[in-house]
Amino acid sequence: MSSNKGEQRVGIIGAGSFGTAIANLLAYNVDVLLFSRKPGLVEKINQGHHHLGVKLSPRVCATDDLQELTERCTLIFPVVPSGGFRNMMREFAPFLRPYHILIHGTKGFDAHGMDEREEEGVPLTRADVSTMSEVIIEESVVVRVGCLSGPNLASEIMEGQPTATVIGSHFDEVIRLGKKVLRSQHFHVFGTSDLLGAELAGALKNMIAIGSGILKGKGLGKNIQAMLITRGLTEMVHFGNAMGSSSSAFFGTAGIGDLVATATSKDSRNFTFGYRLGMGESIREIESTMPELAEGVRTLKIARQLAKYYKLRVPITEMLYQIVFEAFDIDRAIHFLITYPYDVDVDFI
Repeated sequence: MSSNKGEQRVGIIGAGSFGTAIANLLAYNVDVLLFSRKPGLVEKINQGHHHLGVKLSPRVCATDDLQELTERCTLIFPVVPSGGFRNMMREFAPFLRPYHILIHGTKGFDAHGMDEREEEGVPLTRADVSTMSEVIIEESVVVRVGCLSGPNLASEIMEGQPTATVIGSHFDEVIRLGKKVLRSQHFHVFGTSDLLGAELAGALKNMIAIGSGILKGKGLGKNIQAMLITRGLTEMVHFGNAMGSSSSAFFGTAGIGDLVATATSKDSRNFTFGYRLGMGESIREIESTMPELAEGVRTLKIARQLAKYYKLRVPITEMLYQIVFEAFDIDRAIHFLITYPYDVDVDFI
């Protein structure tokens, strides 16, 4: 462990909605240092203690100094979009030491050369795709890593509503420490040693949430939404098994719990993206007016290529990809999925 002063302070990288929500949660138990690369935002947070319409705990301070964050915090939560995660890690890596512990809160994948591969018609392989914990290990000397997964709708957390989360890590110490700093009367923390399963569940469910939003936007009801969520969970399990995680990872809080929350809530960015798509808006319109990225859009592109690589039969993933990236007619896609010849209802237990 570091002997740096201020060890009780916990760091967060990323002042988006989820990073801000986690900052307020941590502040029940510890002092928090919130990193943003925008000096104006840092000053605003430190002077007014408001951000994104939320009152911040007085225990939350902001900084734009990488060195300050890494010197004052042994435990750090990186919470930035997956598309910028690797660059963020490269920026922080010179300041990180083996004693640091990183628990990320990013639900997505990192992919090398995705667009080039797509143009050439060559699918990504597993070697081209990294989870965020793999990116941390690839880009820094940090050994003890974990992920924060589970139903974490930022808006509900910021309202102080009760919820639960899962910390996945190969290290009991990481789970123990994560529980210690996050647990409160509003927030229950589970632990799992299946880090890969927790990360895959967190990333893959965003695709299904887009599909669920599309159905809602088309004015369809709960029966078909339930079918989509159920069959979507099956596809998530198939991806997980192919990539090396257990099926059981998808049946807990980080799996079906997160899936249900994200695929049924207007507070979910991915559900909202799908809803607006179902209402007839173009992707360009939606993306230009959404304050934060819907991670499921990027995940869909990566997962579809992985499905080709693993030769998986994942019709929901395929249809969603065609709707989002190839302007496939939504009504035709829904008809295809309803009439798709599934052999059995449950085929993974």
